[in-house]
Amino acid sequence: MNIVLIGYRGTGKSTVGRRLAARLGRDCLSTDAEIVARAKRTIPEIVAQDGWEHFRDLESAVCRELADRDPLVIDTGGGAILRPQNVEALKKIGTLFWLTASVETIAKRIGGDNQRPSLTATKSFVEEIQDVLRDREPKYRAAADHIIATDGRTIDQLVEALLALLPRS
Repeated sequence: MNIVLIGYRGTGKSTVGRRLAARLGRDCLSTDAEIVARAKRTIPEIVAQDGWEHFRDLESAVCRELADRDPLVIDTGGGAILRPQNVEALKKIGTLFWLTASVETIAKRIGGDNQRPSLTATKSFVEEIQDVLRDREPKYRAAADHIIATDGRTIDQLVEALLALLPRS
């Protein structure tokens, strides 16, 4: 069974995912990295040239295609949960862990990130985080099998918390 990390950008999905995969001897797959590799363009280029809807279509295709891959640690993009078919596909192949963080923590972690275009285009950086989180939190909550708060915790502490929630085989 795969381990699927969901949550807003800056909550630690990529870092935790890589460390967890190394610890378990699994591959770590980033849905965003997979999209970039397939499109041969950065996410800002995809969105600028083709729009968010096209990016979401590419994301959905990656989520569907993961059905044949196991065992992985999957680091999803922050918006993967926006489409019910993505959540359904991911739940079929894994256990979903929602990594959370406060707006302040997220802003501090992603303040210098230029690899993701604005989601709202008209709001300040912090307002965008607040608004997008407010919209997405019910979707994350509904999709998650487990919730892990990442504020004030080291990567190793987060990996241990996640490992403690995995079913024993």
